[in-house]
Amino acid sequence: MNEKSIIANILAHKKIDTVIFTACGGSLTDLYNGHFFLQCESAKIRSYWMNASEFLNAVPKAFSENTLMIACSHSGNTAETVQAALYAQKHGASVVALTFNAGSKLDLQLPDYTSIVYEWGDGVSSRNKPEGIVLALMNELLAQNEPGYALYEAINNGLDKIDGIVASACKKIQNSAWLFAQAHHDAPMIYILGSGAAFSQAYAMAICSLQEMQWMDCCYIHSGEYFHGPFECTDGKTPYILMKSLGKTRALDERAEAFLAKYAGNYEVIDAKELGLDAIAPEAVEYFNCALFYKMACKYRDALDYTRRHPLDMRRYMGIVSY
Repeated sequence: MNEKSIIANILAHKKIDTVIFTACGGSLTDLYNGHFFLQCESAKIRSYWMNASEFLNAVPKAFSENTLMIACSHSGNTAETVQAALYAQKHGASVVALTFNAGSKLDLQLPDYTSIVYEWGDGVSSRNKPEGIVLALMNELLAQNEPGYALYEAINNGLDKIDGIVASACKKIQNSAWLFAQAHHDAPMIYILGSGAAFSQAYAMAICSLQEMQWMDCCYIHSGEYFHGPFECTDGKTPYILMKSLGKTRALDERAEAFLAKYAGNYEVIDAKELGLDAIAPEAVEYFNCALFYKMACKYRDALDYTRRHPLDMRRYMGIVSY
């Protein structure tokens, strides 16, 4: 089933008043764009973005049979995510599960439970990856559930355009990524800033690309929160990466950039506008920052991998010890 038919089938049987996005780690960041989209665009639906373990231990009062859970696990076997999806299904909620692994524990066939096995890897369209699938699902949910919703065509057009924009941006950013890695491969700390939907990619770059895959100490900071404590650590040495998004929160990133230009000695700005994201309609553009910045983060991560001689799949704990 495609996203349109999935949502139509759910709405044919019940009214959806709450959406809970749940996963762990990188899969959780893939869902943030859908959560941010609902918070900004829906007048009727409550949205929660929760680590799957936290959901299991602190189920929101709003959870009911009128809840739609979006659960994601790349392996399909993340225990907390599987348990969260089964809990939701058992208690009458509708579940859409996303995984790369057909036949995994998350890839179930149960009443009110839909499995989507997505594609992954170089050359796979953003539309067919979790972030694109979730945006398409939420676009359909509002189109079919909220009269007057006006972004349907703009979101679909953006999904058609984003791959070309990202491919072009990868070429533009490659040299900057190499130079950053050469200069900062041994930095004791890196700070990563972002806002709006793109905050998820600052978070993902920190916890996945650098902490998990490179064992580098780093910190993700919301651009708006930077001025409420974290900016006191700004000096002439510590490197910063600012993901400067397009959309309603760009002003937050611009303010952070102005401060960095005055007080930081080492900072890198990855600007969505300079990378061509403004080819997408302004009313929808902020929901495509994630797809762009994810790929840009991968370019920086890969350059650091090469410079540091640290394989991306090397682990000390994940999948090695019990935890």
